[in-house]
Amino acid sequence: MARRCRPVVNAVHTWRSHCDPLDRLTPFGWRGGLIVILGLTLLSFLLCGYFIVYWRNADMDFMVVYNALALNDGGKRAFFDHPADLTILSVEAWFRLLHQLRLLEAWTLSAIPPASNGPSFDAAMTSAVRAARVAALLTATGLLFLFAALARRIGGDLRVATCGVFAFAFSGGFQMHLRILRSEMIAAGFCIAALMLLIVAARRATIYRPLLVGLAAWLCVLGLQNKVQAILLIAALPVLVIPFGNSASASVGFWRSGSGATLAATATAALGICAALLAWPLAAAGLDPVAASAAGLKPLLLGRFGTYQIGLAGWFVGWTIAFAGIWRVSLLETVAAMCALVIGASLATLTLYIQYDVTALVVVFNPIEKMLMYVDAPDASTSVQGAAGLILTGVLGVLKRYTFVLFTSPRPTVFLTWLIFPGIILAWRQCKHQVAVQAAFMMLAAIAIDAIGVRRGLKLEYFVFTDPLIILAGMVLLNELADMRVSRWTFPIGAALIGLHVGISQAEPLKMALKRSGPESICEWRPTYMPELSLPWCALR
Repeated sequence: MARRCRPVVNAVHTWRSHCDPLDRLTPFGWRGGLIVILGLTLLSFLLCGYFIVYWRNADMDFMVVYNALALNDGGKRAFFDHPADLTILSVEAWFRLLHQLRLLEAWTLSAIPPASNGPSFDAAMTSAVRAARVAALLTATGLLFLFAALARRIGGDLRVATCGVFAFAFSGGFQMHLRILRSEMIAAGFCIAALMLLIVAARRATIYRPLLVGLAAWLCVLGLQNKVQAILLIAALPVLVIPFGNSASASVGFWRSGSGATLAATATAALGICAALLAWPLAAAGLDPVAASAAGLKPLLLGRFGTYQIGLAGWFVGWTIAFAGIWRVSLLETVAAMCALVIGASLATLTLYIQYDVTALVVVFNPIEKMLMYVDAPDASTSVQGAAGLILTGVLGVLKRYTFVLFTSPRPTVFLTWLIFPGIILAWRQCKHQVAVQAAFMMLAAIAIDAIGVRRGLKLEYFVFTDPLIILAGMVLLNELADMRVSRWTFPIGAALIGLHVGISQAEPLKMALKRSGPESICEWRPTYMPELSLPWCALR
């Protein structure tokens, strides 16, 4: 006898609208909620960010500021492992704008007084670092509004979207990146935006869907250029998108027949070939074995560079075909989407010409080899088994962190997992299998990516890559589980989560603001990352 699904409580007959817990949790509405979130975020930035002494977050503040100052002075940027292209260029442009508005004098390297003149050096660096922190605030705010706009498209209920935006804004990773110059914020923000765009495209077919695929590819490659760790999230995207298809995902009439579809697919293919040819010299330089070896990288597979990159390309093609087959996407639209993906990725790659550097190319085109240079598993950089071992040995560490009891961390989203895992089971028992799979895939991806990060201590800065996945999983479940939304426990649990997010997300910023130790120990890496900038406390050693 087939098992019956649990009946879903009818929210309309159970609660009156004015008693809805979600209304009580989002009393300011959508726009008002965004204003409140932004106001609290700005307050946190001012109290525990902007006014902190300039050398408190030297890693990576100094690296980014130095490169921006050097570029504005007409020089070349120093080597940066990440390589943080967009972060550096945005700070460079911000410094130039502030100087033109006569708000910043220390906007070039030559404008920084020598380290021997301590007070003048401190004043100049303070103004430069504080200006850069404002750039970090603006970047994070822009990405927050991008997340909000896409969350509104994904979530059917604006109250659920508001809760998701709040959870993202007060996640540990976002709050940390709000006030320091790190490359992860742009990388993760762009890749999460790409995922949300793909979810929107997967749920409802339009004539412009290949354009959304191309835009997502463009965002992903730009994110990868800012932080190579983004490759883990990028590789997970096609798998995460598959469960979001439905009956409305089938191609619209334009892509099913007619000369217009054939012409559009042919034109997209031609543009894809042209874009790939333009980007190929960059790829060839990045995959050059001599340059890669000079950068200290070791090939991951078969003793050759570029092997797994071909596999990744096949991975994306395979999952694209799988989506088309499952959700009845026409051949012409599938071809156009794959070509749009090539166009978007190639156009983003061409931005590497802005600050051409062979070492940076090597880092971008060999992201996994670069990542494995910094893990505590020497065999992982030379074998597939070693690389796979990173996940297997890291999963336990991730699950311990998700308990919060066995391993505490300044990450309030771990408390969402306490509800998401039971929510997945509840959705499955209610025969909402697709919703359960959507949330489960999000959580599995978050666990896998975090498992790799465990090898580097799963630092707070890395949470920004996986916190959004956990939040999206919660939004998906909350949108569909009506009885969970109107339960008498929804409001007290929701209120507790709001309090935990605000409190725990501010723990690390407050800790940094109250820290009383001297300048960070950065003298050992200054010659590599800031060769033309001396520091007063390093000169005294």
